[in-house]
Amino acid sequence: MTDNQTLVNAIIEGAQEKKGHSITFVDLSGIEAAPTQGFVLVNGNTPIQVDAVADSIREYVEKTIGVRPFNYDGYQNSQWIVIDYGTIFAHVFLPDFRERYRLEELWADAVITDTPDIV
Repeated sequence: MTDNQTLVNAIIEGAQEKKGHSITFVDLSGIEAAPTQGFVLVNGNTPIQVDAVADSIREYVEKTIGVRPFNYDGYQNSQWIVIDYGTIFAHVFLPDFRERYRLEELWADAVITDTPDIV
């Protein structure tokens, strides 16, 4: 069993491998009604990059910590891909979709941590 911080770090590193940016971790572990322990939110600039970032996350997490997702969805249009790791969900968005749904703002009590973009 992998702890959540190790999983979050692997998701972030996998996203950075394909230049995913505006990476935010929304820690929901202290919120009883939350559907999961946390979200990692990542932007890609184009549908092709959203695909590439999501693929990189899945491959990197499996290669480095041996964890495969339970499920994933959104590859049909690559505007918002979600990868379900059970306790942590990775969301890879086009910027317009992330702005529209504002997942960071759904839980006011969540602890939000931004990861600086790699230049």
